[in-house]
Amino acid sequence: MKILIRIGLLLTLFGIAWSCSQEEFIEKGQGIVKGRVVESETYTPIANARVSSSPSTSTVFTDSLGYYTVTQVNEGDYSFEARKDGYIAKFEAVHVNTGGTTEMVFELVKQQENNLPPTVPVLTTPTDNAMDQSLEVTLKWTCTDPEQDALTYKVTLRNDTSNNVVTYDNITTTSFTLTNLSYSTKYYWQVTANDGVNPDVNSLTSSFRTLMFPNARYLFVRKAGDNNVIFTADDSGNELQITSDATNSFRPRKNTQANKIAFIRTTGGQGHIYTMKPDGSSEFKVTSNVPVAGFNLDYYNYCWRANGSQLIYSNFDKLYRINADGSGLIQLYQTPTGKFISECDWSYDGNLIALKVNDLSGYNVEIYVIDMSGNVVANVLSGVNGAAGGLHLSVNNTKLVFTRDVSGYQSSDYRQLDNRIFMYDFTTNATTEVAVQRPAGYNDLDVRFSPNEAELIFVSTSNDGVSPRTITKYTMGTSNSRTTLFSNGVMPDWK
Repeated sequence: MKILIRIGLLLTLFGIAWSCSQEEFIEKGQGIVKGRVVESETYTPIANARVSSSPSTSTVFTDSLGYYTVTQVNEGDYSFEARKDGYIAKFEAVHVNTGGTTEMVFELVKQQENNLPPTVPVLTTPTDNAMDQSLEVTLKWTCTDPEQDALTYKVTLRNDTSNNVVTYDNITTTSFTLTNLSYSTKYYWQVTANDGVNPDVNSLTSSFRTLMFPNARYLFVRKAGDNNVIFTADDSGNELQITSDATNSFRPRKNTQANKIAFIRTTGGQGHIYTMKPDGSSEFKVTSNVPVAGFNLDYYNYCWRANGSQLIYSNFDKLYRINADGSGLIQLYQTPTGKFISECDWSYDGNLIALKVNDLSGYNVEIYVIDMSGNVVANVLSGVNGAAGGLHLSVNNTKLVFTRDVSGYQSSDYRQLDNRIFMYDFTTNATTEVAVQRPAGYNDLDVRFSPNEAELIFVSTSNDGVSPRTITKYTMGTSNSRTTLFSNGVMPDWK
């Protein structure tokens, strides 16, 4: 009896063990993977393409229509590959489910490894950093193709004064002529080569600078978007932009002895004085710790010393002198009443400074002249309502020209209604209006002497506050000599 019980227990244990072993060796389910192999650009079927997987399943080949089917694929994750001579192999990751069908389309890209790209174009003419190039420049470069494929080129051109980028496409020779270039402008150019098979091949970037602007004696400011930009111009009306429209630059003042142009540029909410060469190159920031400041920088002025070594400028009620290299900042003067110094002009001999001071709103104007010790030597204007400005001393210190709104109108937007030009005579201490045949309803602003002091240059505009402004000149004592020089311009200078 005991023997039978033991035999029964052994049979039971063996049955359990055999059952567990059977569960461990049950195969997982299977699915199907099928799809198509085509060209990536045209979707043309690719016949006889090899389709395989990792982990390995069956290896199959596509039929004449590019179709393939892989059967009896165990459930799980796979990486399938489609391969065909002349094409780049393509891999796709998939998960196969039991009893399911997974579809995949392979888009194969043709191989170009048998076709080499063109050589990198080498820019030969003009040489990099070439100077004094004409306004018509022929660009030249060299480039070859290993298979002698027909090449097309693209020239990309930009300059240092604007954000404009110009491209010239479908060039079939290794030269291209640029026309209508601007004076005193640095250009950057690059050539792109293409053989119709491989990706573009770009050259290095090269640069050249065109001729200096001839006899450019005028400077003025014009709006470009939200910024002011500075232009130079000649007697024939030819104009050249010399500051970038990406910066706010205005109030240019040229010094002929230093052969530099000073100007104001606003950055970070502050205005500072900069200098540059007449072509707009070699910009240098002069002021740093004490910025320019007044009631309104649109009606602000500063001045060179005649020899070009120093400048004077104001910061609210204080007048400063600074060397042109940014050193030697000193305070020259402070208004006794706390009024702001909005404009200043330094005499040719360096002994006198004319000042225009005003309150926070630009009114309660006083114009007077001080010596270099800060003593007032002449009172030109005081006790009047309305705006005034545009100070400029004659070379021999006998006259001071300025403008004043004789209407006496005052408003929060500083609108002016009847702004006229006046001349103060230091010999007689008399102020007289200069008749320049101003049309009714117009303002004459920002007046300055011409270099020979026989003419005046100023801004003319309707008093409506919205009309365009023009740079105008007038020959004193000559009827019908009021002439428009430049349209849409302000802040003129004439040296």
